[in-house]
Amino acid sequence: MAARMGVIAAAVAVAASAGTAGAAGAGTHVTPRATGELDCNGFSPIQRAVKPTLICADARLAKDERFEDHGHYIGHDEPSLRFVSSRPGSASDVTWVERLPVEPHHLPTVNRPGHDVVHSFELTVAPWFSMNLCDPRSDPELPCKPRSDTNAAHGSFPGGGSAFMELQFYPPGFAPFDDSISCDNTHWCSALTIDSVECDAAGTCNNSCIEPVNFAFIQRDGVPAGPPSPQESDLSTFTPNPKTFLMNQGDRVAIHMYDAKVAGGHAFEVRETDMTTGQSGFMIASAANGFMNTSPADCSGSPFNFQPEYSSAKPQNDVPWGFGPYNINTQFEIGHFEPCRRVTGKSTFVDGSFTDTYFNRCHGPYESDAPADKGSSLEPNDAPCYRRGDTHGGVADPNEVTGCPVFFNAIGDLDYDGTSYRADWPTSVHPNQFPSTFRQLSPTTRGRRYPDMQFVTDTSATEQGCDIVSGAGCVLPPPGPGHFFPYFTRARVGGECVWEFGNMRNGNTFGRDRQWGHLGPNTRGAFISRIHPVAGCG
Repeated sequence: MAARMGVIAAAVAVAASAGTAGAAGAGTHVTPRATGELDCNGFSPIQRAVKPTLICADARLAKDERFEDHGHYIGHDEPSLRFVSSRPGSASDVTWVERLPVEPHHLPTVNRPGHDVVHSFELTVAPWFSMNLCDPRSDPELPCKPRSDTNAAHGSFPGGGSAFMELQFYPPGFAPFDDSISCDNTHWCSALTIDSVECDAAGTCNNSCIEPVNFAFIQRDGVPAGPPSPQESDLSTFTPNPKTFLMNQGDRVAIHMYDAKVAGGHAFEVRETDMTTGQSGFMIASAANGFMNTSPADCSGSPFNFQPEYSSAKPQNDVPWGFGPYNINTQFEIGHFEPCRRVTGKSTFVDGSFTDTYFNRCHGPYESDAPADKGSSLEPNDAPCYRRGDTHGGVADPNEVTGCPVFFNAIGDLDYDGTSYRADWPTSVHPNQFPSTFRQLSPTTRGRRYPDMQFVTDTSATEQGCDIVSGAGCVLPPPGPGHFFPYFTRARVGGECVWEFGNMRNGNTFGRDRQWGHLGPNTRGAFISRIHPVAGCG
């Protein structure tokens, strides 16, 4: 242990010589409230989660360990496309352009898996774009100099303290957001989320606040809907208000993520522009907006300006605690919904002034061809489940199908029987029985495109019997009744060279399942492809 502590001390000295991220309001300590998001997985023993269905980052805290939180396996399925560049600014000033899907004309059906009408919320509950941010209080709890490649692990230095930003998009059709998925039945909405991990380089963690998250909807006026910090977030944080930025199905949206000038310094900003409607929204992850980082000693918060961690998106510049390499990624969060014919086992969810009825078990064709949940260590139950037409006490649009989103206890669909693992994905740029596909341009940094890319998915983390070090027993598609896994396609549509995701065969599919590469001793537990030049459309 003494030798290990010597390595850590040397690492601190190296990082300190490079500078560190600054916190506005340094010395201020905010005691956690009884409810908040000290642990976005919902298992903190000192605080009840405001939103128990929050989509968290999948951590990996040791070479051969999956992330467990108070005895619960924490992980879910995040197939993504990573963009790589050595150009300065490529990890701190990024622009994305995407066209949102259009939903089928008919409501979802629950008749025959693989042949039903399916909507986006059943397939991917939170597509996101990512960037690593400085947080000296996050794993490995070492100083971090904003916009600097010196934060990457090298020699005895395990890396600067790193948080992971996901700009998450939420599809329409299954509200309310507080204990479900959507903002409403018509629009897409989005939020800036920042996950930290309260563990040090020696692997010592504070299990009362092991994965705190800052959360704020993108707003037309840039003012958070409620307190964004892990210590103070409440029902208003997760309830869209009249200023929440909403986007229509099929709209073309530009997203700019960068280090913005603010009073007294800089802070990370996301600005979204709907190029179809001309409307826009933004959010700045600043102390002035209520963002905080978390003390690994006592879980208190300090007002903090989050900033991009790296200058460039070089291969070695990633989040040190991530399950696989992540920095500038586009990702589709899957394995979080299962449609049902009927639901049973009534329970009640209470969050401040909001009380909601949900059910614990799903019954129907998506359950009947998969292993039974009862007594299963994979999924103790399917909660929360809701009935078609449920308005949750009059606070939401009627749910469009009977089903179970996100899962309280299993975090992800660990028996792979939901819609995400069946051939229910988009097959066209126009809606049919499935939504139209997302269409995304390759990202740019200050107008220039990234030269290289890499396919990454942490599906391996969810597979029982998969050895994440050797790769033995790890398979794609994962072992479920649908025998399907979605994939990226590169295609020319409307004169543009775009990325699509789902079951699209109108361009280069990169071998479909084979695009995800392999898993082995040097892949950090994930399926990853080699890094290769960004593909064109010919």
